[in-house]
Amino acid sequence: MAPVPGSGLAKGLAVTLRTMTKKTVTEQYPDAQPELPPRTRGVIGLFEENCTVCMLCARECPDWCIYIDSHKETVPAATPGGRDRSRNVLDRFAIDFALCMYCGICIEVCPFDALFWSPEFEYAETDIRDLTHERDKLREWMWTVPAPPALDPGAEDPKELAAARKAADKLAAQQQPDGPGQPDRPGQADQSGQPDRPGQEDRP
Repeated sequence: MAPVPGSGLAKGLAVTLRTMTKKTVTEQYPDAQPELPPRTRGVIGLFEENCTVCMLCARECPDWCIYIDSHKETVPAATPGGRDRSRNVLDRFAIDFALCMYCGICIEVCPFDALFWSPEFEYAETDIRDLTHERDKLREWMWTVPAPPALDPGAEDPKELAAARKAADKLAAQQQPDGPGQPDRPGQADQSGQPDRPGQEDRP
């Protein structure tokens, strides 16, 4: 059966009419800021205190856009006769967002939680060289990192928290004195302050 002439045009006009009657969802950016989800990959923030200069993020970055410089310092021994220790001190931590492809590998492999995603995305520059953010700029992005979402009510506790609670309960049980329901050991003082002797009978 041959199609009716003009049926395609009628279907297209019907779609247009249905769309015209619906409420618009266009966000008038930049007059109205979009409501972004907390896990939006906008920019990377650096929590410098947690960084140990392990270089794992720079080695795993597929774009090689992370630049880290450091030096070693000697830490004196805390006790007399102890051995001096050496530690890495961060000199430079920079990310070139002109090369970054926002894969998030650096954040995933960081074992010390020093890198975080921020939903901020308004950092365009007219000069491409300004897209290399040094550690001071990366630290400023930490103020825009949202708080982690709360756990589900029925979710299990993290393994670290469960292990810490188990260790605390064990330590508290060891520090508690013997309860009244536990039998006295030979030689243990009773309530009167006199030690018990094996085989001794109570006298009236």
